[in-house]
Amino acid sequence: MINQADLWIETLKFNQQGLIPAIAQDDQDGTVLMMAWMNRDSLQKTLDTGEVHYWSRSRTELWHKGGTSGHIQKVKALYYDCDADALLVKIEQVGDIACHTGARSCFFNRVPLRP
Repeated sequence: MINQADLWIETLKFNQQGLIPAIAQDDQDGTVLMMAWMNRDSLQKTLDTGEVHYWSRSRTELWHKGGTSGHIQKVKALYYDCDADALLVKIEQVGDIACHTGARSCFFNRVPLRP
C-alpha cells in the first residue's frame, strides 16, 4: 500500500514490464556506480527500508542490493527525471563496491571515440 507521502510514485512512467531504470550515484563524489531496474514493489521497499532494492529481470524477484555481499546501498536522496521515466538514487555505497565484478562502478568499459 502506498503511503500518502509517496503519491508521487503514481506520476512515474513504468515501461510495459512495469519497470523503470534506476541510476545509482555516489552521494559524496558523484560517480555513477550502476544502473538497474525497479518496479513498484522494489521502489516501495527502498523507501520503507532506506536501503536500495531492485527488480532482478534474470531471477524475476526483488533483489536487496548487497544482501549477500554486504555491499548495501544506503539511500541519501531520490530523484526522478523531467519525463518521470527514470530514477536517480544518490547513495552511500557500503564497501565501495557496486559492481558484481568487484569493481567500484559498473561503468569501466570505455569506448574509444573516433577522431
